[in-house]
Amino acid sequence: MKQEFIDFVTALMEAAPHITMSESVKSYWDAYVANDINAKPEITDNGKVVLTYLQKNPTPAFKTKDVAEGLFVSSRMVSGSLRKLVNDGFVEKISTDPIIYALTEKGKNYKIED
Repeated sequence: MKQEFIDFVTALMEAAPHITMSESVKSYWDAYVANDINAKPEITDNGKVVLTYLQKNPTPAFKTKDVAEGLFVSSRMVSGSLRKLVNDGFVEKISTDPIIYALTEKGKNYKIED
């Protein structure tokens, strides 16, 4: 069934060469075709939302609560996203009591696709 789906989508892509995939869609498609279930996008959807907020906000340092309030989402969602962004090098923890984050150069320069 999977190969039939891959063949179908491949035929559609060949029939419409003027339609191109975004990098994130291409990455997902390539992982699906390769059957690499461990392949993950570089940044999650929630991570994109948080990173976009941090990039657009002129404040140099952030608390989880402030980001959550600015995005009108839960602190838990922001906390999880920030943890992953720290692990991936987009954000750094600059203080632990209270926990304060700042964008790294990688985070400042990362281009987020819509």
